[in-house]
Amino acid sequence: MLYSWSMDKRLAKRHKRQVARAKLHSKTSEPDVRTHEQIQAARDASRPDAGRGPFAKFARAVRSKLTRSKGSAEKAEN
Repeated sequence: MLYSWSMDKRLAKRHKRQVARAKLHSKTSEPDVRTHEQIQAARDASRPDAGRGPFAKFARAVRSKLTRSKGSAEKAEN
């Protein structure tokens, strides 16, 4: 049997080095500490302008439908 254990050790060491390097370069994500209003304002600001493009009327209709349903839900609670 001509099987050498040194090959497995070499690969294990290489893998260990790669994992150690990856841990050094990895970045943990930080939690989002913005309020719900700030997140919503950022979403609205990043939305494309609904006034232009082939689906402009559709986008305006969907947006008005969504905002209307929120407003009617708040009125129903009061």
